[in-house]
Amino acid sequence: MKKQFIAVSVLALSAGFAQAHFQLLYTPEVRLESNAKVPLKMIFWHPMENGHAMDMAEPQQAFYVFKGEKKDLLPTLKTFRFHGKDNQSLAYETQVDIRRNGDYTFVLLPEPYFEKSEDTYIQQITKSYLNKGGIPTDWHEPIGLPTEIVPFNKPTNVAVGSTFTGQVLSEGKPAAGVEIEIEYMAAPPDVKNNRPSSNQAVSAKGGALVAVSDERGMFTFGIPKAGFWGFAALGAGPEKEYKGKELSQDAVIWIRADELESE
Repeated sequence: MKKQFIAVSVLALSAGFAQAHFQLLYTPEVRLESNAKVPLKMIFWHPMENGHAMDMAEPQQAFYVFKGEKKDLLPTLKTFRFHGKDNQSLAYETQVDIRRNGDYTFVLLPEPYFEKSEDTYIQQITKSYLNKGGIPTDWHEPIGLPTEIVPFNKPTNVAVGSTFTGQVLSEGKPAAGVEIEIEYMAAPPDVKNNRPSSNQAVSAKGGALVAVSDERGMFTFGIPKAGFWGFAALGAGPEKEYKGKELSQDAVIWIRADELESE
């Protein structure tokens, strides 16, 4: 029987992968039972190693989608300084008023970031999710971004010990053979003080955790630990150049995993 997808979880041997840039689109809660004003933080960081944070330029787009309706967040964005363990960086934030039940997909298209050490630009088109009222609506629907990862498991409700499956799309079509770098958020941001919540850092022996998309753009990863997990499909986007230099246009998705609780 032909396999429906290939699940790959390998360790990258390149030392460069250990310095993973990851765009955060962070809310401290991903499940709400009642109305709330939710802080939304946009930080460009190394969250697994709790390391260096990078300055962000003004985003190209920032919005959320709720039941097919798009709400522009760009006019509401404000800058702040994120006090990382090693340095400070310029980041963006807003507050979202959540009242209706269902799934909220947050989307960020940042301005490409110039990585001097590699003489290349990086643009991580990022999605994260929030649900109110426990009512699923459209978390599994693609947004129509230049590149994105579409979740095949509810991204706000992944059980530790289970798996997460996603599909990498480029211009709406499955992207095969794409490396997906996998990152754990070791110390989620303290949203009141704009700094990591602790000095904790984690690492994987041998380098970054990496999966590879199959011929249908699918990948699967087993979730070993509770918390926020990020997946970055490197270079999956159609744009390969920016300002005359190489561009890595990546698709990023964040999910939340929790331990099952006995009642």
